[in-house]
Amino acid sequence: MIIKPQPGFQELALSTRADIAIMGGAAGAGKTFTLLMESIRNVHNNKFRGVIFRRTTPQIKNGGGLWDTSQNLYPILQGAQRESSLEWVFPSGSKIKFAHLEYEKNKLDWQGSQIPFIGFDELTHFTESQFFYMLSRNRSDSGVRPYVRATCNPDPDSWVAKFIEWWIDEETGFPIPERAGKIRYFTRDGDSYVWGSSIDEVFQQCPHIFQNKELVESKVNINDLIKTVTFIPGNIYANRILIEKDPAYLGNLLSLRDEEKSQLLDGNWKIRIDGLQLCNHMALKDLFTNYPEQAPNAKRCITVDAARFGRDFCVIFVWKGWEVIHTVVYQKSDVHDIVSKIELLRFKFNVPKSQVIVDQDGVGGGTVKLGNYVGFHGGNPAMKDYSIRGRENYANLKTQCYYHLCEEHINKNDIRLNIHAENCEIFDDSKLHGHFSTKIKVGREVKDIKDLIVQDLRAIKRSKTDLEGKLHINSKDEQKNILGRSPDFADTLMMRKYLDLLPEAKYIRQA
Repeated sequence: MIIKPQPGFQELALSTRADIAIMGGAAGAGKTFTLLMESIRNVHNNKFRGVIFRRTTPQIKNGGGLWDTSQNLYPILQGAQRESSLEWVFPSGSKIKFAHLEYEKNKLDWQGSQIPFIGFDELTHFTESQFFYMLSRNRSDSGVRPYVRATCNPDPDSWVAKFIEWWIDEETGFPIPERAGKIRYFTRDGDSYVWGSSIDEVFQQCPHIFQNKELVESKVNINDLIKTVTFIPGNIYANRILIEKDPAYLGNLLSLRDEEKSQLLDGNWKIRIDGLQLCNHMALKDLFTNYPEQAPNAKRCITVDAARFGRDFCVIFVWKGWEVIHTVVYQKSDVHDIVSKIELLRFKFNVPKSQVIVDQDGVGGGTVKLGNYVGFHGGNPAMKDYSIRGRENYANLKTQCYYHLCEEHINKNDIRLNIHAENCEIFDDSKLHGHFSTKIKVGREVKDIKDLIVQDLRAIKRSKTDLEGKLHINSKDEQKNILGRSPDFADTLMMRKYLDLLPEAKYIRQA
């Protein structure tokens, strides 16, 4: 019997020479079968070992899952199954094992292992640390160059979305066709990803990794230290066998709601279908092009999320009504920098001191005190709603402001973020001399401020109501896990709502 891939996705996935290949991005592409086909490439080698992971054991044994599907393939090569250990043994003595990494600590079960082939079925279910720890086990004395293959469906909140972002269109969320299967070069420098179009390009970004004394003396070839990576998208339309055998499955995908269909049928990496987002997907795309109604005497105000150093930014927005008309971002700052900049902005844009609000946690507390500004503390109780003569049903003030911001302004297109190179000041290398740009460095990557804002707002999600029925949002730690940083831009937007909720008598201060 001849075993061969179908044209398109499967052929491309099985022909790549990348060290790490991530495959899929939509339902029904035949990802699991492709992963199993890849695993048998070297079973004639008696020293070859392969492991394919699912997050839990039940997922391995589910109907139509790894173990089930392997029954249709491995016996063709005279593989003998050992169901108790979820392992297949081939005539040469080579083995393919299915295993779980249900808990973070399970990765340590593989200490000392040498695994030439590692597969991950549904990579977005695994943590970043599990993946990279197992990559350290990807070694071999079998003569087979170690390599990793992984399948996935789109998950915009996963670390995988960031890892493969070069292959994904930032605006649409769909894979970029001309980049499908293209190989890039990769290493890690601490927590940062370092990418390049060549080995030399990666080396030039972090020569300190490869020029330490031990590596130089060992005479290791640098080509062996930098990994090659690719992403290969696929969808059900390339899986002709499935469509012929079960056309109803395609019908099921076509009957999904638009957002679900965009993600699962078309492979969109920007769509979320967990139903927990406060902001509508399309409304986020319109943030920068809306034209909200402005009263002749629209309130001028300034909101500030202060930060000192690290991954957090100090963000300052100047508002006219519900339009951001000026933006300032510091990568490093102190209380005096922030207050000095606020005072310059107040003078330039005619903003009363009573209309400056600063997150008073951390550095912000000193900023509030020195500048005599309005302080914001998100953990305070929700404000009273005087229209209903009571407190609104939110866990705290921050939750209340986020719900109001998203439901009343973002989702109704009643907000405009006018962010352009002419009105966005970036202070990165110098606190004294900023420059005008919408680009800023995040780790080793240069990002657009508008993209960071959208990412921040996507990370703000509904959470479970408590026993009193109060509404919650996800915790700051959960938001940081999604973003890899604090949602400073979203928090600075959120505080604008506080000035509308706050009774005037409460925030009028001596100018």
